Amino acid sequence: MRKIAGAIYLIYSLSVFFAVMFLLLPFFLLFTLLPSKISYSLLFSCIRLWSLITMTFIFIKIKTHKNPNWDKNKSYIYIGNHGSYLDAPAVILSTPSIFKPLGKIEMAKFPVFGWIYKKMVIMVDRKDKESRAASVAALKAELNAGMSILLFPEGTMNTSELMLKDFYDGAFKISIETQTPIAPMLLLNAKEMLPRKYPLMVSPGVLHVICADIISPENYTMDDVEAYKQVVFKEMNNQLIQLKSYDKIH
Repeated sequence: MRKIAGAIYLIYSLSVFFAVMFLLLPFFLLFTLLPSKISYSLLFSCIRLWSLITMTFIFIKIKTHKNPNWDKNKSYIYIGNHGSYLDAPAVILSTPSIFKPLGKIEMAKFPVFGWIYKKMVIMVDRKDKESRAASVAALKAELNAGMSILLFPEGTMNTSELMLKDFYDGAFKISIETQTPIAPMLLLNAKEMLPRKYPLMVSPGVLHVICADIISPENYTMDDVEAYKQVVFKEMNNQLIQLKSYDKIH
């Protein structure tokens, strides 16, 4: 019975997602005709609206626990734990500034959605060395131009029982090279609300996003990438463990 209810809810949620996408499609088409900087800002606003409407109509509330030290006028490397398809709208609705995300190239294959996706993300084919190098260069260029970026340092979705999978080096190398602070986001209960392995167990509810303290790269060099990465990993992992009891979050 639980799986049947989950299947109905999942179909309903996907229907809402695509219905809102087609509703906003004329605006996406219009905004792509504008100069690039204005265009991206307006496109990102559309993505935020898309996320907000979808989450509202599928009865998922994104509750952001803001950090007073985050400055919307500064560039950050936003990172987060990644265990669910709900992570993307949660991050989009919780960040104080617009950003350019890194996204896997496979998502661009879907009709219509793939076209929007290509306009919004820096794509990478993780299997291709040249693609990985090009995506890193593009991410650094965005930071140098004053834009924030988003990476999920676990790479793929975490389907294990661990709070976090081991991090890749990319975000931390870029942070040190560009001297851009890391802004960690802790996404709580997204994995339980829409499990990657068991999507029929999907359920509505409140998804908490904790904007953790900024971590600066100023005391690290390129020889310290591993140490820097482990500092961020341990900080996020410890906080996720402490916050595991969701009833403590208000």
